[in-house]
Amino acid sequence: MMAQLLLGCVLAYTVWSFACLEAHVRKARGFNVPVVRLPIDSNNVFWIILQPHVWKILDRLPFAWFSYPRFVRFSRRGWYFAERARAHEELGPVWALVSPLAINLHFADPDTIRDIVTRRGDFQRPTKELELLELYGPCISTAKWDDWPRHRKVMATPFNETIMKFVWDESVRQAKGMVQSWTRASAAGIPSYQKDTRTLSLNVLAAAGFQKSYDFRGSSEPIVDELGSYRDSLQTVLDNIILLMLVPFRVLCMMPGNWARIGNAGISFKRHMVKMLDDETKALDQGQPGSGGIMASFVRAANMHHLDSADAPDSKGTKRGLSVDEIFGNLFVINFAGHDTTANTLAFGMLLLAAHPDVQEWLADEIAFATNDQSIDGWDYKSLYPRLKRCRAVLYEILRLYPPVPALPSIVSDVTQTLNVGEQTLHIPVGTNMTANLRAMQVHPRYWTNATDWRPSRWISNPAPATSPSPDEMANEQFYVPSKHIFFPWGEGPQICPGKKFAEVEAVAVLAYLFKAHRLMVKKGSGEKDDEVRKRVDHCLNDVDLEMLVRLRDADRVTLICKEV
Repeated sequence: MMAQLLLGCVLAYTVWSFACLEAHVRKARGFNVPVVRLPIDSNNVFWIILQPHVWKILDRLPFAWFSYPRFVRFSRRGWYFAERARAHEELGPVWALVSPLAINLHFADPDTIRDIVTRRGDFQRPTKELELLELYGPCISTAKWDDWPRHRKVMATPFNETIMKFVWDESVRQAKGMVQSWTRASAAGIPSYQKDTRTLSLNVLAAAGFQKSYDFRGSSEPIVDELGSYRDSLQTVLDNIILLMLVPFRVLCMMPGNWARIGNAGISFKRHMVKMLDDETKALDQGQPGSGGIMASFVRAANMHHLDSADAPDSKGTKRGLSVDEIFGNLFVINFAGHDTTANTLAFGMLLLAAHPDVQEWLADEIAFATNDQSIDGWDYKSLYPRLKRCRAVLYEILRLYPPVPALPSIVSDVTQTLNVGEQTLHIPVGTNMTANLRAMQVHPRYWTNATDWRPSRWISNPAPATSPSPDEMANEQFYVPSKHIFFPWGEGPQICPGKKFAEVEAVAVLAYLFKAHRLMVKKGSGEKDDEVRKRVDHCLNDVDLEMLVRLRDADRVTLICKEV
């Protein structure tokens, strides 16, 4: 009886899913764009749990990605990376991915994307889907458009030029510690460059944003953080982010072993945020300068919200400042987005540069010219950062091929909206999901020469000769960015990431310190040839995890060596 009931439920669900799928397909046909059916929605909880195991099996089979039909490929969460621009090359600048639950229009057209990101009231973030980010409270990533400017004003205030000098100095300090750790590893190789870039990025954010200073310790060195400390708690939260988004902290605390440790870390990090906010509030109340960083901006926002609460909005009828829960929500987003994105980007960069010694020399030439043999202790952010154009070019080329977030979702709000795609006009009803395919735009052969090749020099105009360039020729190089609607790893339009400059300054400082007097290389296996090494590196680079952000799935399969020159 139970088996029959279960079979009946499965059959009923299957029939219902098929009926919903075909109903959405009929609606999608009305857009007059190509349609791809997806039998199981990517946000189906059962499929979220099952699909990683399914793809572990499929990845072991001797079949290339593009040999699978589209409905199989697009069933993988984060399929954008492996797909590159192929779907848009075959289907055009807009097509519909249809599941039993939704219609999602995918776009890869610069003019259309510009229209989407600038019409901020018409096309908004899908806040329902992003609610999982509210681990500690409402935040800028989940705020509706009416509320978003209030969050943005507070978040953007501390990311000014004053803090950038501190970011530069701390990034150089952390890079020094990392390079010292790497050179001590000698011929054995760096134990884990991916873990080390995470440590570096976390230390820079902790110091620049929250006045918590740590010395760099490599992945092979003993852990010195106490259980439950700020850094330990944050690292544990970030390492187990999906679990914490799905299961309440206190439920995890009641479970055995490692689950309880993860739950306690979630609670402990909340306590650290509370203490930081309290300490900053007391300092400012007593007339002390406070940290002068992110926390000071949040204290002012809390005071404004307290004085002008929801029961007493301003003259325009809108709230001001941020509530305490909103402060904690945004603090978490800053740590999550500001740490893991930069850390993963640097990890990709280290592997790419180790595989391209010519690019390392290209960087070293600029660093030598820009610093003019000046001692690293005397490096000044304001004078040096603008001159390191090639370092910035390397960062942008990493982000072009390996953007942390490969697609930007939005949803039609309020009323039916019209959107032009080339000569076609779409009439898009309320609630329709839309995706700007960032990954496709950044590797589309229509907009990029040798689109899938890693070539940092593409970002430099008036390039100096490859050999023996003169000082004038080096000084004449210009950093060139093509249309921002074919390259937008930080997002675009009014909702561009406020931490963009922070990430750029940190990455450039790290690259400048590392390649001024050191070089990276891939440690070869016994009898391994150069082409075999390159194949191993390419496989590592293209084996990525996209559960939350694009990152190397198993960086340690390739060991790097750091040597002084």
